[in-house]
Amino acid sequence: MSFRLDRHGWLRPATNVRLLPSPNCDARPAGTTVSLLVIHNISLPPNEFGGPHVAGLFLNRLDYDAHPWFARLKGLRVSAHFFIRRNGEVVQFVAADKRAWHAGVSRFERRERCNDFSIGIELEGTDTLPYTDAQYTSLAKLTRTLRARYPLRAVRGHEHIAPGRKTDPGPAFQWTRFGRLTGFLRRQLPGQY
Repeated sequence: MSFRLDRHGWLRPATNVRLLPSPNCDARPAGTTVSLLVIHNISLPPNEFGGPHVAGLFLNRLDYDAHPWFARLKGLRVSAHFFIRRNGEVVQFVAADKRAWHAGVSRFERRERCNDFSIGIELEGTDTLPYTDAQYTSLAKLTRTLRARYPLRAVRGHEHIAPGRKTDPGPAFQWTRFGRLTGFLRRQLPGQY
């Protein structure tokens, strides 16, 4: 069974799905085709899971006094389309038809500004801690749903579109497993995994 999207790219209500609209998004450039899926990871504070802080960051409501590490995030305005928690829960922050602010300075196949033509999925995790089975299950289900709507022809990690600047989803992410679960061909995935 897959998720369902409404006409704007929001997931329909379902078990294990939450919608939390972020203000950190805007319209994609006119005529843009969404063709790239970008996989990220995030944990706030670093290496801690299950708290409200990722949602706080994406909704511009992060309590900067809750942890000393958060001071470096002040003024940051970011989002991703989706966030998949360790238990497999999918939280959507931005409609897939809109441009989320997840990739920053980025490049894919000689095209700059990957936010313009990509969908960003954050996994709750770190570069080196294995992702959970529940996360792979939800990621595969979500990816199949997105592929049914958008002509996604490639998937990359943040590390591949912003090399030297980003390292996620890191060596813990199992690209072969992801490809097998989603039907992406080897040539549509990063070259070195």
